[in-house]
Amino acid sequence: MSYLEPTEFVTKMVGAGEAKVYMSNKDTLIRAFMAGATLALAAIFAITVAVKTGSPLLGAVLFPIGFIMLYLMKFDLLTGVFTLVPLAWLDKRPGVTINQVLRNWGLVFLGNLAGALAVAFMMSFILTIGYNTDGGVIAEKVGSIGEARTLGYKIHGTGVGLLFLSVACYVTGWFLWE
Repeated sequence: MSYLEPTEFVTKMVGAGEAKVYMSNKDTLIRAFMAGATLALAAIFAITVAVKTGSPLLGAVLFPIGFIMLYLMKFDLLTGVFTLVPLAWLDKRPGVTINQVLRNWGLVFLGNLAGALAVAFMMSFILTIGYNTDGGVIAEKVGSIGEARTLGYKIHGTGVGLLFLSVACYVTGWFLWE
């Protein structure tokens, strides 16, 4: 196993951020879509395992498989590009502008959202057998998790309005940067 000095590691991180900035819109969206879909599938997998075995711990232990797959396939999650892409701008790499950083963030956000929504639609269709049944215990568990998250935001004075504001800002900004 090779070892990297901390300075070498930082240089590699800045280089990775720079590469993401220069990636085409199409490639960025595809990698982000696949990341959102993969992570959504990992969540459904973990929930299914937890429900079927009765062990939430087992589901939690298996969930990171989705992150491992993302890493191995070099897909992009928004949290990762929030970290790596600004490093190229902060390092003043030639040609890297704040608009390119924000463009990348917007595209990755849209791709992650679209991938996750695609899986959500497919899973809702599959679990309800074409929307002809109630979906069973797995669908009920997914619904209760979503409800708990939404109500959690409501308790703190935010909620769906904040979600729509965030999406509107990203989409509006994305069109302006193009």
